[in-house]
Amino acid sequence: MLGACNASCIRRSDPVLQPRKIALFGGTFDPVHLGHRHMAELAVREFGLDEVRFIPCRISPHKQESPPASPEDRLAMLRLAMADVPWAVIDDLELMREGASFSYETAELMKARFPKAKLFWIMGGDQWKALPRWKHPERLARCVEFIVISRGGKVVPREHFLMHIITNEHPASATEVREAVGCEGKSHQWLSPAVARYIQEHGLYRGSSTHP
Repeated sequence: MLGACNASCIRRSDPVLQPRKIALFGGTFDPVHLGHRHMAELAVREFGLDEVRFIPCRISPHKQESPPASPEDRLAMLRLAMADVPWAVIDDLELMREGASFSYETAELMKARFPKAKLFWIMGGDQWKALPRWKHPERLARCVEFIVISRGGKVVPREHFLMHIITNEHPASATEVREAVGCEGKSHQWLSPAVARYIQEHGLYRGSSTHP
């Protein structure tokens, strides 16, 4: 079994006063880096989230190639990166499904799993811009409020899509991390030490190209 919750002390909202607040954070996480963690921290502080569920995808429908690291490696790196974060949950929901991972399906499953929770979806400004090209974005919008982490560019609202904007200046890039680690064979300033050790010990991203 791939999945397990790594959160040992998740904050809970009073269920009588308000629903539990859960943010879903999907992606390839190839590898997970400090920018991902920073984005989630911003959302937790801004919206008083009870937990952020990091959901690595098996196959992204928006990328033509498979990610360089295996699902097992990406899941292991996520667990290492978030091991000391009490509000973080690593969820292998999409890794356990065959084929491409569609966000609307994940959100609908989470809505069924947590019917009384208030769900959010964390994404970057580039993903928000591309959202109309996603499969059934209107079904995703029925399940979640969007938390858009923008690097300062213009974020255009969409009718019937409830969206919140947070400005983020962290420059981390998974592509840059893979290329630096793969070419130089050493750690990177945007990786947690535990993830950097895992990459080195397992020989990940050696000779990595400009895979997005």
